[in-house]
Amino acid sequence: MPNNYCRIILWCLTLLSIVGCSPTIKVMPPDKPITINMNVKIEHEIRVRIEKDLDNVLSDDSGLF
Repeated sequence: MPNNYCRIILWCLTLLSIVGCSPTIKVMPPDKPITINMNVKIEHEIRVRIEKDLDNVLSDDSGLF
């Protein structure tokens, strides 16, 4: 019987030592703000200008047709 208690105590000490040595992970916010550089080519404005010019050319008031 005392031999079983020794084994239980050794297992508990082993588990505690393993848990005590496990690495910890900390999630911390960065020191500097996060910046996102967006290099986006915008072509929509050019298309809108061309469509407006075509509407003006093809309108009823232009006298083209």
